Amino acid sequence: MPLNTQPNFSEAGRRYFQAYTPGDDFYEALIEMHRDLSDEQSARVNARLILLLANHIGDIAILRDAMRIAREGV
Repeated sequence: MPLNTQPNFSEAGRRYFQAYTPGDDFYEALIEMHRDLSDEQSARVNARLILLLANHIGDIAILRDAMRIAREGV
């Protein structure tokens, strides 16, 4: 299965009236996760989140593809 790079956010049992709203909800939660953290703490929490999500995905080929795409243009 190829890496999905299209908007794909949702929350079980919740209906959205705008296609971008779930992405906005995620962004708000991401910003809140970093609130009141130092730069070092913020970097650590990002690393933990990446590892947790990578473990959840589990497919090494998908993870390699995601890393390649993330690095493009940096």
